[in-house]
Amino acid sequence: MEARMKSRANPDVTTAIQHLYKAIHAGGVDPRVLDLVHLRASQINGCSPCVFAGVAAARRHGETDERLHNVAAWRETPFFTESERAALALTEAATRIQDGAPGVTDEIWDAAAAHFDEAQLSALNLEIALTNFFNRINRTIREQAGTTW
Repeated sequence: MEARMKSRANPDVTTAIQHLYKAIHAGGVDPRVLDLVHLRASQINGCSPCVFAGVAAARRHGETDERLHNVAAWRETPFFTESERAALALTEAATRIQDGAPGVTDEIWDAAAAHFDEAQLSALNLEIALTNFFNRINRTIREQAGTTW
């Protein structure tokens, strides 16, 4: 498969995205949790460049291969903390909103809110939304894994 566009360079878009990332990282969420969130949403959406970039970023932040290989099956593994599980559940619920999926239920929200304060929840929600944004752009233009970031 070949990418439909060679470049998405637009200085205004790049600046806006940099501001969003600054807001996300100012929220006080462990970068490894943000990496897990990014990776899980990208797996759900089948976005190969974001999965590739998510794994690379997680490794830079010290994530283990054992955990990275099990993000897709996080419910069935002992490798994740309760706060990570809450973030992953929130990610899945916010990402899987098509076809009548229930979205973020009160139970999922309350579990996340038990582990993250409002600033952190805001950062998590923005990370999930931004990842879904990138996933959709990359799927539309057929961006290839390993060619960006």
